[in-house]
Amino acid sequence: MKRRIGILTSGGDCPGLNAAIRGVARAAYEMFDAEIIGISDGYRGLIEGEWQEMKRSQFSGILTLGGTILGTARTPFRNMRVIGEDNVDKVKAMKDNYEKMKLDCLVTLGGNGTHKTANLLSQEGLNVIGLPKTIDNDIFGTDFTFGFHTAVDIATEVIDRIHTTAASHGRCMVIEIMGNKAGWLTLYSGLAGGADVVLLPEIPYDIKEVAKVVEARAKSKKAFSILAVAEGAMSKKEAKMKKKEREAFRAETGFNGIANRIAKELQDIVGVEARAVIPGHIQRGGSPSAYDRVLATQFGVHAAQLIEKGEYGVTVALSGNNIIHNKLSEIAGVPKPVPQDYQMIDVARDMGISFGD
Repeated sequence: MKRRIGILTSGGDCPGLNAAIRGVARAAYEMFDAEIIGISDGYRGLIEGEWQEMKRSQFSGILTLGGTILGTARTPFRNMRVIGEDNVDKVKAMKDNYEKMKLDCLVTLGGNGTHKTANLLSQEGLNVIGLPKTIDNDIFGTDFTFGFHTAVDIATEVIDRIHTTAASHGRCMVIEIMGNKAGWLTLYSGLAGGADVVLLPEIPYDIKEVAKVVEARAKSKKAFSILAVAEGAMSKKEAKMKKKEREAFRAETGFNGIANRIAKELQDIVGVEARAVIPGHIQRGGSPSAYDRVLATQFGVHAAQLIEKGEYGVTVALSGNNIIHNKLSEIAGVPKPVPQDYQMIDVARDMGISFGD
């Protein structure tokens, strides 16, 4: 029995997308009679009907390739049922194009927003399977997402390289790590990179406590300090504010990003020479690590196995050493912050790393 499989990648790019696409396609070709339809630029391509029938050769040589061969775009979930000035009913358009492509199922690779829309389409009657990707590792129900470990490697290397500059010049270096709502990437790279202070969105900080650490290191003749700060980290004062109030407060400070603000505050309080480092999108670019190549491939193959069984409305996940799947309806929109009692936090505290609290 032939199956026509649509594949799209949505949201931000990250290492491992092509490895996952390859895993789905190659396993499907091996397991049953498959046709792969590549949908361009995520849900935008599904809405606008931009797609192509893929050839087997297009899945060759992409295991190590960063980014996505299908292209991606951000199409916010909150706008999916909103009809804008173009008068396009996006949900109807996606369902119509699914039928025009004569798909038996749709495989969506993406993060939280992608999974929300995948669940919406599943509830609308389409056969959908999700694959969890994000460097933030904040998708509920899976131990790890593909892309995360590569980003940890990159962020750790950034911290490693900053160490030499910080030591040479006796500076306090504040490194801003990606992660607006969850601090997984900052926690892991901060621990791996030997940061002295790690600031996470889940643990509001007191700048005076952070200053104490920097000052204590200076007095003990440790000439430099390394701070790994999640872009979504917030002070205890900010944590009490509503989102719009917090955004307004940050706009008033005039600083571009949390690292610049913290560097200036520490310079004023402690009198140290402080610098902000913002590696930005470097953290999600380039070739996937060996770990992510394997994980993405495992996820892709599991998706093909689900297609063979005709099991839809689910997303693939890692649980311990096992590849499993969860219902989209049970994980879509569910946050996955770093728990306060997470073992890695205890490990960091026992190593003397401060969380500024």
